[in-house]
Amino acid sequence: MRQRITERGLVVSCQAYEGEPLFGPHHMAEMAKAAVLGGAVGIRANGLADIFAVKQAVAVPVIGLNKRSCDGSDVYITPTLEDALAVHAAGADIIALDGTNRTRPDGRTLADTVKELKRRDILVMADISTEEEGQYAAQLGVDWISTTLSGYTPYSTQSAEPDIALVARLAAAVQVPVVAEGRYGKPEDVKRALDAGAQFVVIGGAITRPQHITERFVHAIRESG
Repeated sequence: MRQRITERGLVVSCQAYEGEPLFGPHHMAEMAKAAVLGGAVGIRANGLADIFAVKQAVAVPVIGLNKRSCDGSDVYITPTLEDALAVHAAGADIIALDGTNRTRPDGRTLADTVKELKRRDILVMADISTEEEGQYAAQLGVDWISTTLSGYTPYSTQSAEPDIALVARLAAAVQVPVVAEGRYGKPEDVKRALDAGAQFVVIGGAITRPQHITERFVHAIRESG
């Protein structure tokens, strides 16, 4: 039985990329265990090997995705139905996928993909970038809507800060739970997003990428003279 996330709180995105010191399933599983010890109510993981390792390591729900660049499409978060099914088979409780209306590399529409996943009783999180995309995903029957892609599509709000206004608009407009994700790095922003109506907030690099955390401190030292 796959697990839902029913609590309000923090989900930690444990992702590393090739060439980084913590790249690899073992490191991400240990990072996930540390996040759960700190109180995370769920983990978001990328890639089949990492998803499998993380699922074995923690008892909280795992949101799985597979980032993959495909020729002829800007969609890269679990871009095809086959990717989504592979993420599910790797053990993810919830499948995160691109929830925009952009052309998908397998030729299916978002509606086609969601319909097939729901037919198989798979829990779906739609990563969207605008209010219109969120409302459409809700109409399709997804289980969560996440603001992950706000600022990462050319037609969405561009900002260095998290899009808490989008969280608030979606929370007022749809009946499915709204997830806040994207550029969250400060506890006060997390609280603001929860107050705006998010069920939970996803934080990644601000917690799990020590090289970037170190850079922030070094930059502050240099700026201070």
